[in-house]
Amino acid sequence: MASCISADDKLRSRLSPALILLSLAQFVIALDYSIIYVALPDIAGSLQLPDAHAQWIVSAYGVIFAGFLLAGGRLCDAAGAKNMFVFAMALFSLASLLGGITTSAAALIVARGIQGLGAALLQPAIIALISHYFRPGQERANALTVWSAVGAAGLVAGVVLGGLFTQLSWRLVFLVNVPIGLICIWSARRYFFAIVRPAQRQKLPLLSSLLGTLSVLSIVLAMTSLADHGLDHINTHRGLGASAILLSLFLLGERYGRRPLVGRGIRRLVSLQRGSIASALYMASVGTELFLLTLLMQAHYSYSALQTGLVFIPLTLMIIVGNAIAGKLFTRIPAPRVLRWGFLLGAAGLLAIVFSLEEHIDWFLFIPGLLLSGVGHGMIYTAKFVVGMHEVPDEQQGIASGLMVTAQYASGAIALALMVIILNAYAGMTGFQYGFAALIGFALLGALLTEEISKTV
Repeated sequence: MASCISADDKLRSRLSPALILLSLAQFVIALDYSIIYVALPDIAGSLQLPDAHAQWIVSAYGVIFAGFLLAGGRLCDAAGAKNMFVFAMALFSLASLLGGITTSAAALIVARGIQGLGAALLQPAIIALISHYFRPGQERANALTVWSAVGAAGLVAGVVLGGLFTQLSWRLVFLVNVPIGLICIWSARRYFFAIVRPAQRQKLPLLSSLLGTLSVLSIVLAMTSLADHGLDHINTHRGLGASAILLSLFLLGERYGRRPLVGRGIRRLVSLQRGSIASALYMASVGTELFLLTLLMQAHYSYSALQTGLVFIPLTLMIIVGNAIAGKLFTRIPAPRVLRWGFLLGAAGLLAIVFSLEEHIDWFLFIPGLLLSGVGHGMIYTAKFVVGMHEVPDEQQGIASGLMVTAQYASGAIALALMVIILNAYAGMTGFQYGFAALIGFALLGALLTEEISKTV
């Protein structure tokens, strides 16, 4: 990975129109995953939604996004990354427009689902285009550093911007995506002219794609029901039962079928396996920190949406710093070690946050914890893609990235359900302390596993 490149190459990888465009698209995907958290109370009040229905404004995006990522990755490889990028961004922008103008709660939930579908098709196309445009080695690592910095910042900026937008109108949470989407579509048609369709068109394995999509959908839906209704609810039982059946059928088809969704060759790539595990543990640790902090500030400390957003500004800045640190470290130490240090810093920051949580926040512990976890967050977000994608052939970048991001968001659904269970089991501040303790455990597990990886590199 430590290939020597010129200063011009570094500048090109950091400032090229293609990278700016791809980073902007990633920012929008990440933004829309988190921006809805702080806007949800205003949306529910405006549309007179009960809590059970309001939660689906959040869940519809994540459920569809996670469910269609694998199929989206395979479609990207089959149709070509440029074509998929333009189509997916158009779909995402149209859904955002619908969400911003609708007066119906049902239509808003549908719009969020279509946004999730657009994001599931867009995400693999973005990573595939990065692989097309930037050479393997340090040039691609530099590009991934910039791209992931913007993407990780988008995840936290969603909370900040959500707080600002809701001061004017919650509809801006959706409508802001429309001009950005139009800019991305126009720019893609102009700058992505060099990307051609694959010489040998790949057919989408329909049965495997359907089973893969339904498997992930059922898992995420089961976890959502578990979080909303508990383990004893009939919907949770149905979801878990359907998950077990569909996942078994999917795995049998992948093992013995003639046309698997994830090719056997790519499944055997150890680096991709490691990157997928790191993605899952990232979302279960510092990725879920965003949800827990938002709930802590608004539900426990009664902060407004704007005040909550302002609390996240230091975290956002430190995520960008963490991305930059990771980019510098890639030239000095192997990427798995960068990943391990990211998990360790994330765990240290989360530990400081745990000790800061009292009846009133101890800001002298909370702010350093926020800063440390932010740096760790940024380092992990960049390093996991460098670890996971560096051996993947260009023609399979779509499905490989889909696999990694599926692991990330399926893990996020499970972690979210776990947080709700903990908060329901332990009242008040104790629940939040145990919740953050669970996140620390996942971060330490990530550090332990990447320590084993680094010994083999």
